[in-house]
Amino acid sequence: MSLDVIVGAGPVGTAIARLLAERGERVRVVTRRGTGPEHPAIERIAADAADAERLTALTEGAAALYNCANPAYHRWPVDWPPLAAALLTAAERTGAVLAAVGNLYGYGPVDGPMTEATPLAATGHKGQVRNRMWADALAAHRAGRVRVTEVRGSDYVGVGGTSLAMMVLPRVLAGQRVFLPVDWDAPHTWTYIPDVARTLVAAATDERAWGRPWHVPSAPAVPMRGLAARAAALVGAPAPKLTRMPYPLLWLAGFANPMARELRETAYQFDRPFVMDSTAATATLGVEPTPLDQVVKETVAGLRG
Repeated sequence: MSLDVIVGAGPVGTAIARLLAERGERVRVVTRRGTGPEHPAIERIAADAADAERLTALTEGAAALYNCANPAYHRWPVDWPPLAAALLTAAERTGAVLAAVGNLYGYGPVDGPMTEATPLAATGHKGQVRNRMWADALAAHRAGRVRVTEVRGSDYVGVGGTSLAMMVLPRVLAGQRVFLPVDWDAPHTWTYIPDVARTLVAAATDERAWGRPWHVPSAPAVPMRGLAARAAALVGAPAPKLTRMPYPLLWLAGFANPMARELRETAYQFDRPFVMDSTAATATLGVEPTPLDQVVKETVAGLRG
């Protein structure tokens, strides 16, 4: 029974921990407060993962080290560099495969579907932080010091997610109007949290996946209005009432709300088509995306308890 170490117990970290435990693996979840899912095969440890010495000790003997951490949005430039450096150090010292959860911020605004070959051209600080993390990890991999891989998903749907969809769907199910700076009819890729977990585990355990990023297999893109309509129809709720907020209001809100201020940088993701091509991971790793109707059904069931 091998050991896997997971840093972070958010929705993805929790999904990976449960997936590995149910497969019979021994799992160690590392968070600042020792939180994480309860399971006989899961050990929960309270530690600062940015402490390279401590993280190395916790990773000794592990087959893989999963980076599922998620610092506070507005603190990425401060919190990510030492944490990413510690993860890379621990993987290098122990020989564990470093498998990281990434996102699409690094590409910046694009025209057309994003693939793993799309240039990492972000100009915003969040995208640049993620790009530096990946560049450092890839350089270490190419130097033969460590084995790394990264999986990138679009906006998450599923219980525990904090994406736009997971903000909108509860209000739609309640028959409430939603007022946000969003093009409700622009095609958008939605990534299901359990699919992130399956893809990351597949990438960590398949040497063909090492040394490059992968997009999480996700269902064909649909607009937010279409996603909301499917959810409403499942529970007999009224047709979604979705109104587009003028962008200047988001800008003004940023003066008082740190989260709104951070959203200015990625607002482009919701004012045009935002489509991710994930066929490479399906072809190489054999991970199929969960059908969107099933995603919506399971998400709605989770939201309604």
